Amino acid sequence: MLHLGTATGSRTTATTAATTATTGTTAPAETPGVPGAPTEPEPCDLVTVPARQGLEAVDILRRGADQEAVGPVLHDGACATLGFLVPPGTAQAWDVPGSACTQTDGRGLRLPAEPPVQGSGWLLPPADDTPVTDPAVLRAALDQAARLIEAADNRR
Repeated sequence: MLHLGTATGSRTTATTAATTATTGTTAPAETPGVPGAPTEPEPCDLVTVPARQGLEAVDILRRGADQEAVGPVLHDGACATLGFLVPPGTAQAWDVPGSACTQTDGRGLRLPAEPPVQGSGWLLPPADDTPVTDPAVLRAALDQAARLIEAADNRR
């Protein structure tokens, strides 16, 4: 699973092995309306899920009727898990079975251009218009993805 080097705690019901990671460095972003002026990127927590469920959830979110915004999504090097960046504080109430939400310390994870976890890459890279995924929207997509996967597996 993807875990951040700045993690101070997490709520989890996941059963897959963890991959140790470190955070990357962040180049300062520009302040909107002020070219060249540095600003701090948004802090965030990280929800990790098995790749199959995560890919299905990304698909659900991207094709949904509401066209809900999907924030940056990481995949680990072996593609065993996906990590959705969510607002800071999400980990305090995250209780979705089969997933984990890593809480960052008080500083928060910053969104660098390079993936913040060693051995990972961006499935969906950071974008200015979608800094993170809404946790309620993600929860609903993960639930729907789990039901679709269960239905597909039961048809075999």
